[in-house]
Amino acid sequence: MRTVVIGGYGNFGARICRALCIDPDMQVIAAGRASAPVSLPEKIQAASLDLQSPDFAVDLKKLSPDIVIHCAGPFQGQDYRVAKAAAGTGAHYVDLADGRAFVNGFAPEIDALARASGLLMISGASSVPALSSAVVDELINRFRQIEEIQMYIAPGQRAPRGKATSAGVFSYAGKPMKWMRDGEWRDAWGWQELVRVDLAGLGVRWAAACDIPDLDLFPVRYRGVRTVEFRAALELGVQHLALWSAAALRRSGMPLPIERAAPLLNRMASLLDYFGSERGGMLVSVAGVRRDGSRARVDWHLTAAANHGPEIPCIAAILLARKLARGQIAARGAHACMGFLKLAEFEAEFARWQISVAIKEGPA
Repeated sequence: MRTVVIGGYGNFGARICRALCIDPDMQVIAAGRASAPVSLPEKIQAASLDLQSPDFAVDLKKLSPDIVIHCAGPFQGQDYRVAKAAAGTGAHYVDLADGRAFVNGFAPEIDALARASGLLMISGASSVPALSSAVVDELINRFRQIEEIQMYIAPGQRAPRGKATSAGVFSYAGKPMKWMRDGEWRDAWGWQELVRVDLAGLGVRWAAACDIPDLDLFPVRYRGVRTVEFRAALELGVQHLALWSAAALRRSGMPLPIERAAPLLNRMASLLDYFGSERGGMLVSVAGVRRDGSRARVDWHLTAAANHGPEIPCIAAILLARKLARGQIAARGAHACMGFLKLAEFEAEFARWQISVAIKEGPA
C-alpha cells in the first residue's frame, strides 16, 4: 500500500517512514519541502511536496497514495486542506495533530466527505488523544465510576526537539483556555497552573498546563468524569520556570510572540543538554470509585530511556497504517483517534524501544 508521509524528513515523520518501510505491505514515500536527507533508507522514496502550494492537491494526487500520514505541524492554526486533498486522491488519512481546535473540529468538518469517499480519516494519532485514551480505556475497568483524569508528559532534556512541537506549545503559552475541574468548565492559562509531579524513573518535576484535544474529548467520552487536566513537565527546572515566566508576561498583556522564536529557543535549550538526561516519560492518573464503593487512584507510568521518547508520538500512526494496509479496520468516516487502538497494541511497540510501564494503585 502506497503511503505518503508528509513531513517525512522531520522529527516524527522520519521515524514513521523508517518503521513502515520494513513492512512488506507498505511502499513508503517521504514528502517534504526540503531536499531528502542523504541518510534516507533505500526502501523509502522521496518526493517534493509543499502543503502551502496552490498546486498541493494536484501534486499529492500525482503520488497516487493509498494512505496519507500528515506530520507537518504545528497543527495549531492549520486548516484541513491536507485531509481534503487526501480524500480527493481516494486515500485514507492519519495525522499526528495535538492542536485542540484542529482535532476537535476535524470530524464535523471532514466526516461527510470521508464517508462519501468510503475512507477512514483520523486526527490525533499521537500521544494525545490516541495513547492517552487507550490508557484510560484500560484503567476504567478497575472502577465503577471515574471522576478525575490527570495527564502529564515529561520529555528528556536531550531528546531531539522538533521545531513544530515547540512552536505548538509556545502558541498557547500564557493564553487563556478552558478545562474541567470539579464538574465545571474553568479558566486556565497555557504553561501556567504549576504543580509538582513525581514520575516513575524520572523523579519530581514542575509541570504546567497544556491546551490539548483531550480536555474537550474526555468529558464526552468518559461520562461522569468531573476533572480533566493535562500538563507537561520539562526536565530542567530552570528551563521550565523560564517558559512559565514568559507565559506569565504574555498572560499579563505583554505581546510576546514566543512561537516565532521557536528555532532560537530550541538552540538555546540545547546549550543545557549537558545538565539533562535521555530519559522521558508519561503519566496518566485516574481516580474514582471502585466497584466495592471504595475510592482509589490508579497511576499509569511510562518511562522511555536512551532518547526513545520521540518514538511514542509516532506509534499510533504506525499501527493504524499497518492495520489499514492489512484491511483490519472496517470503520469509515472522520474521527478523533480514540477507540481504534488498544493499550496492548502500544505495549507491543514499547518493547522495541526500551520503554517500560508501571501501574501503581492506592486510595484516592
